[in-house]
Parts: sequence; C-alpha cells; structure tokens
Amino acid sequence: MPGRINPYDEVPVTKEDLDWAELVTLDLSLYDQPGGKEELAKQLDHAVRHVGFFYVKNFNISSEEVNRQFALGREFYSLPLEEKLRYHNNDDLTSGNYNGYRPAGLRIVGNGVRDNIQVYNIPKFDGHHHLDHPPILQENIKEIEEFSRKCHSEVVVKLLRLFAILLELPDEDQLVKEHLYDAKGEDHLRYMHYAARSAEENEKVGWLYAPGHTDLGTVTLLFRQPVCALQILNSEGQWKWVKPQDATITINTCDALTALTGGLIKSSVHRVRTPPADQAHVDRLGLLYFARPNNHVVLDPIPNSPLLQQLGLTSNAFTELGQHLTVEEWVKVRQSQQQRQKVEAKILPNGHYEYREKDMEIIPGLIAKHYN
Repeated sequence: MPGRINPYDEVPVTKEDLDWAELVTLDLSLYDQPGGKEELAKQLDHAVRHVGFFYVKNFNISSEEVNRQFALGREFYSLPLEEKLRYHNNDDLTSGNYNGYRPAGLRIVGNGVRDNIQVYNIPKFDGHHHLDHPPILQENIKEIEEFSRKCHSEVVVKLLRLFAILLELPDEDQLVKEHLYDAKGEDHLRYMHYAARSAEENEKVGWLYAPGHTDLGTVTLLFRQPVCALQILNSEGQWKWVKPQDATITINTCDALTALTGGLIKSSVHRVRTPPADQAHVDRLGLLYFARPNNHVVLDPIPNSPLLQQLGLTSNAFTELGQHLTVEEWVKVRQSQQQRQKVEAKILPNGHYEYREKDMEIIPGLIAKHYN
C-alpha cells in the first residue's frame, strides 16, 4: 500500500514586478492533431536556437500527480539529517556517481558561507540502477516509477520527435530510439531543496544559490513551483527571471543535445538566485526530470540531418579535440568535474568581494565555464 502523506500546499506567488523572460509556450494538445507536430516544431525553432528555454502545457500529467511528487520530496527533506545521511552518496570525487542523497554544506561558496542545496536523485527504472531508498519513498516507489515513466513518454519523447522534425531527419523516431527508457541511461528524477538564508549570508555570496551553468543532458524538465529564483542569460548578456506559469513545465535544452546538433540547439545558461524579498524567507522545493541519451550513444553531430549538413554543422567541441565521447563517458567526466568544483574570490573596485565558481577542465582542452 502506498504511504499516506499530507497534501502539498504551494506558497503564495511573489507580488514583485520582476524582469521576466519572454518564453514561448508549446501546447502539446496540438501534438496528435493533423499537422500539429510540424506547427509545434516551428514554434520551437527560435526557442531552442537562441534561448534554450520554453514552457509546455497540456502534457497529460495531472496537477494531482505533480503535487504528490512535491509532497514526497517535502516528506523526505523533513526527515532528520542522520536519517537522510544513510542514503548519502559517499563515492570519491572521480566516480561521477550522483544518485541518492547529497546534503547541503559540502562546499564553501563564499566568505565562509556553505552551499544551501540538498539533492535526492532517483535513477530511471531501467533495471540497470539499484538504489536503496528511505521508507517514505520506498513505500511509494511504484507511484514514483509511474511518474518518472510519464515524464519520459508524455514529454521527452514528444519533444524528441519535434527536434527530429526540426533537424529534417528521415526517421521521426531517430532520437527516440537513442533515448529509450528501458535501455541503460542516466535519466533521473530529482527532489531538490534550497534552504532560505539570512540577508547577511545572501549578501556574502552575491545573492546567488547556484551560479550560472548549463546542464549536461538532452533536456531538463522543471515542474512549476511558485518560489521565484531561476534566471536565464539571454543573447544580450542579460539575466532574466523565469516566471512560474500555471499548469506548465519549464524546459531547458542541454549540452548533449548541443553536441548532437553541432551547436545548432543552444545549451541554455541559467542560475538560481536568492528569491525576491517577499519570498526570500521561504525554503524552495524543486521537482525536476533530467533526460539524457542512452549510455552507448556517441556525442558526435548527427550525420544524416539535411539541416546540419546545409549549415555546415558537422563538428562540435568534442570532435574538434579528437574526442568521440559516449554519453556514459561524458556524464562521468562532467559529474566528477562538478564534484571537484572550487570557488574563487575577486575583489571589486568598491572593496566588496565577488565569489564565483572557478572554470575547470572537464577533459584536456575543454573548460567548464561558469557565468555570474
């Protein structure tokens, strides 16, 4: 029997008038209509080439199902720390393993202040990952698996077909076949918790929860929650707030998709900032799904895309270094680099300090950049 938990209640939305990003919203109810996929691919074109962020709505996952996952995440993070630490991933920094629990406070992010981010990653249920879960999650594991699979079938698969149409691939399912749920891969569901900080601490770390970065997979699904903190870097170099839109998922495109498309599809730069003043005292709970190609897929530009051939996009940052990385290799080197991440301080003209993640080498010749 699934465990009984209290319903999830959203906190009030901010009343501040923020500098919001203008993002397109894809209505997936058009997907099965005649010509619907082609129309959606046209809407997607500018967003993925120039922005890297968009919303989807009408995605066949009910608000009750979404809120149930938020409630499970809330219940996990309300456990005593000693209980959560039983599920801590304690592998060394070169392993690239990221599933299970990661506590807050593992890194100093500026002026003696430690990070405020807790993460619990649940690998997809493909039969290749084995992870012990705390009772509150294990009692509901079938429901979690169903939600994970629906993220893939109702959202990821549909987006992959739209990308295939955009790339003019001869087989609409070409990318789907490289992202099979039941094949070995690194997709995972994440419950994420940002603890509110004092204004003094926030000032010490430049009002950031997480610095600007890109994600390493195909697409990331961020389910709506009302505590504003996500910002994206636009093509003019400006940080814009991403507004939590009712009944939507926020989607961003990521590094692996950029590699497969020779840079055509943008890997979006984003960061997590301290929430606006009327929400800064509230802990922020996140629910995300990270989709990645199957482990065996080589991250070379897709060779049979007429569009990529026409645009001359036949190489990427890996191949230009003579590297032909599989997704499994890429995830390991990227995750180990992130786990080794360091923070450096810079003195500004006004005498204040600016703290930023150091740019670090992922593989010889390829640097992981951070943007603040």
